[in-house]
Amino acid sequence: MKKCFVFLLLIQFYSYGQSNNSTKPWTYWWWMGSTVNKPDIKIQLQEFSKAGLGGVHIIPIYGVKGYENQAIPFLSEKWLNMMRYTVEEGERLGLGVDLTTGTGWPFGGPNVTASMAAKTMKYENGKQKIGFTKQMVKRAALGGEGPVLDPFHPTGMERYLMRFDSAFAGQKSLPRAMYMDSYEAYGANWTVDFVNEFKARRAYDIQAYLPLFFDSTANEASELVKIDYHQTLSELLLERYAKPWTEWSRKHQFITRYQAHGSPGNLLDLYDATDVPETESFGTSRFEIPGLRIDPDYSVDQFGTPNVLAMKFASSAAHFSGKKWVSSETGTWLANHFKVSLSQVKPQIDELFTAGINHVFYHGTTYSPPQEKYPGWLFYASTNFGPTSHFSEYFPLLNQYITNCQNLLQNSKPDNDVLLYFPIQDLWSTSSKSSGGVHLLEVHHVDRWLLELPFGKLSETLLKQGFNFDYVSDKQLERLTITQQGELSSGSSVYKTLLLPSITYMSMATLDRLIQLAESGARIVFAHQFPTTVMGSANHMERQKEFLSKIEQLKGYENVLVSSNIKEGLQRFEVLPESFSAHGLSFIRKKVNGSTLYFVVNLGAETSSYWQELGKKGNFVFYNPLTGKYNHLSQRQYAGKKEYLLELLPGESRFIMETTNESVVENLKPIAVESLVLNGNWSVQFEKGTPKVPGIFKMTELKSWTSLSDSAVFYTGKASYKHRFDIPENAISSKNFKLDLGDVREIAEVRINGKSIGVAWSIPYVLDIPSGLLKLTGNDIEILVSNLSANYMRLRDKQQPEWKKFYDINIVDITYGKFDAAKWDPMPSGLLSPVKILY
Repeated sequence: MKKCFVFLLLIQFYSYGQSNNSTKPWTYWWWMGSTVNKPDIKIQLQEFSKAGLGGVHIIPIYGVKGYENQAIPFLSEKWLNMMRYTVEEGERLGLGVDLTTGTGWPFGGPNVTASMAAKTMKYENGKQKIGFTKQMVKRAALGGEGPVLDPFHPTGMERYLMRFDSAFAGQKSLPRAMYMDSYEAYGANWTVDFVNEFKARRAYDIQAYLPLFFDSTANEASELVKIDYHQTLSELLLERYAKPWTEWSRKHQFITRYQAHGSPGNLLDLYDATDVPETESFGTSRFEIPGLRIDPDYSVDQFGTPNVLAMKFASSAAHFSGKKWVSSETGTWLANHFKVSLSQVKPQIDELFTAGINHVFYHGTTYSPPQEKYPGWLFYASTNFGPTSHFSEYFPLLNQYITNCQNLLQNSKPDNDVLLYFPIQDLWSTSSKSSGGVHLLEVHHVDRWLLELPFGKLSETLLKQGFNFDYVSDKQLERLTITQQGELSSGSSVYKTLLLPSITYMSMATLDRLIQLAESGARIVFAHQFPTTVMGSANHMERQKEFLSKIEQLKGYENVLVSSNIKEGLQRFEVLPESFSAHGLSFIRKKVNGSTLYFVVNLGAETSSYWQELGKKGNFVFYNPLTGKYNHLSQRQYAGKKEYLLELLPGESRFIMETTNESVVENLKPIAVESLVLNGNWSVQFEKGTPKVPGIFKMTELKSWTSLSDSAVFYTGKASYKHRFDIPENAISSKNFKLDLGDVREIAEVRINGKSIGVAWSIPYVLDIPSGLLKLTGNDIEILVSNLSANYMRLRDKQQPEWKKFYDINIVDITYGKFDAAKWDPMPSGLLSPVKILY
């Protein structure tokens, strides 16, 4: 007996979702100076649980001025007691706990001796110079200060972890996961046995070729040495840094979360070594969604913008290896302090979901004693997702949305057609502007490395054309097998075709592997050209002849082709694009028990409305994770095919699910085409905010409430907008009324005729009006609008700036300059555009 697919998903939600807190979003939780105590830990964990969070990630960092005597040294017995209490109290409340294997970032501390500290090598005036980078742990907490660990050291990681062996010995209540932050060992390019390791791996003495490594001219001899140098660093980083830490963690029954980006290694192999690959969303993407807030002070030149192609390194490794979770540091510097709205957060998270992320970690929340005066303790670089945030009352709505999404995304399998080879050696062959002369594959400036490669350009093309793809590394190619259907299997995911971008350099081992795959029937497409040059400086001329001979062999297979038109080349092997991208939608396709599942989001400027064939079997329905409702999609027969009407406003997101039984699904209301503007007098009264704004104000034209009075310009809180309206006689019979609130700054609760119709917190600010609620005349509407805290901070920071009392970097603005809210212009607040009834 077939079960309804939708019903099955509902069962998964209520059973799996309640028993596993990973479907809920988690948050970074900075312990400033580890100045913590059990009563305050309990209160804050209760607040997190009530808000709908699934867990916390403890990160001890720098301290608070005036609290020096209360700071607890990292890994001291008292500190471990606080950690243990947090884990136990979290378990009672259904909250998980993760922990950084250290304080601040990157790994290092007081147990890193001089021999273990990060090293740098320079070549100046014909001489090699080796020394220490002198980098110390950044944002370290008390007890975590010290030199940064040499990430290539033969025994450095094992010796570094001995401190944690001693601390965790005999502990009964330990965190779920250990965490390693993004690689920031700047200038590190050497280690104590690098010469020997290089010679053993590359078959020559690097010291005789150092001028070529630092040569900035583009010549083959220099490029070959650069590749060899980077290849050696990459192997050492994986073997001596990532893997020992992961193995140690698993031995102690921790899972691992790892931000591999920023490193000089192959990100795919590094992410592959961990249990939960983690990417990072720093800053704001420049979505064209009308009305979306973008902080004009954010410096794209300085920090770059989030990019899906960078995020896909983490998700590709997870998809290839069958990892359940892919996480993200989420919401870092979305806007300046006190200026972030929930409507800015949602599209950033939607973008992460389309990139394959399914385990959101907010960046973040600061441990702050409840008795601290507003705004409490804050971290210098975060979006404040804590209890003192201006959106804290409505934070559970965002969390429920993410939970609804992650429940489906975590309990489904990837379904990508194309496996795209990442030729990191072509990047390694170029000169790097980073310190130490090595390429650091960071997420902040993908334009400086990823997008400049033919690989990056091809990835952008695939994304725009609607192809589903994951990346694959040289090492991962070794694990592929070929199915009876000629598809490539990683053991966890199956792909129709292997695609290689335009490549110059390739290793002999990878070419041999491609020949093996071709012989086994794998379908392989080369973009524009075959590789031209073998990697490796040792015996290069001899090996190059063999390489070219094998390229000729590879050309002889019928299932291997070169194509300058990638779309046509892939279609030759029955790899077809999805049409979502052509209609302005971003998406990811997955599978649940053999049935198709899409997550689609409109991050563009225009409404997307078109007919699409989704599948030849079964039926498809919309699931709205914002409301939790399932809806039928309109259908038609066209040219012998069954097509569905897909309609998404800018900012809207939906799951499209395949189902065999639609008994629990409601009919979808079409997008309204007529509108009634609620003109006339609006009364505005301020309530539940500060500073007090007396009186009731009248508006005939909706605009920012900052223009209403001298005190309103500093007001943070809620204002009630009331209006009475009639419905045209020709419209009252409509069963499809919606309320379009227009430009809301920032969150609106709405009641019509005394009944709540919901809270609008994300773009589009549109709510359904229940059938039968409106009457012909005398309809009363009340809209309770909440704004940002930025306007009050303009006054607060001028009158009482003493809240900025943190060590290290203290508090900075979004450009890392001195923070001074008193200089800000007022932020628009309230209802800024006409409110409309749509029907």
